[in-house]
Amino acid sequence: MKYCSHCAATLVMKIPADDSRERYVCESCGSIHYQNPRNVVGSIPVYKEQVLLCRRAIEPRYGYWTLPAGFMELGESTAHGAARETLEEAGAIVDIGPLYSLLNVPHAEQVHLFYLATMHAPTFSAGEESLEVALFHENEIPWAELAFPTVKQTLEWFFADRANGTLDGQFHVRSRDILPSERI
Repeated sequence: MKYCSHCAATLVMKIPADDSRERYVCESCGSIHYQNPRNVVGSIPVYKEQVLLCRRAIEPRYGYWTLPAGFMELGESTAHGAARETLEEAGAIVDIGPLYSLLNVPHAEQVHLFYLATMHAPTFSAGEESLEVALFHENEIPWAELAFPTVKQTLEWFFADRANGTLDGQFHVRSRDILPSERI
């Protein structure tokens, strides 16, 4: 960030009064430009015993498989964003259930949130950001071709919880930090 979005003056990096972190500050108009993590919202779309995955048609990780997810938009809730991304990327209409996983990705300045989602029919199609979309049983998941550590972790938790019956009753939201060394 070089220029103020309010007055176009050059920004400086400094700790503003009553703050504890360096921020981009405009010394001309006094605006403070905060940079905060971006929310990535998505779903685990389930049809009977299968999970819907998308093969990415965009970078990063072009050609790799992922759960349908993307950046949350202003004016929407995280659950609404997850349903929107599922429709945009996978052409699937889902009923969004509870929040399932929250993964912090500090090195990418992101927080990933995945919701359980139910598909009532095997109706789906590749959106503009997907090369293809397919339903997978657990033993068919292309583990070596998953795009992101957050997707791999979420799917591992999901199948483990499904196997032990946790998804049928009370479960807690899964959460952890993804380290830079976990990049795929």
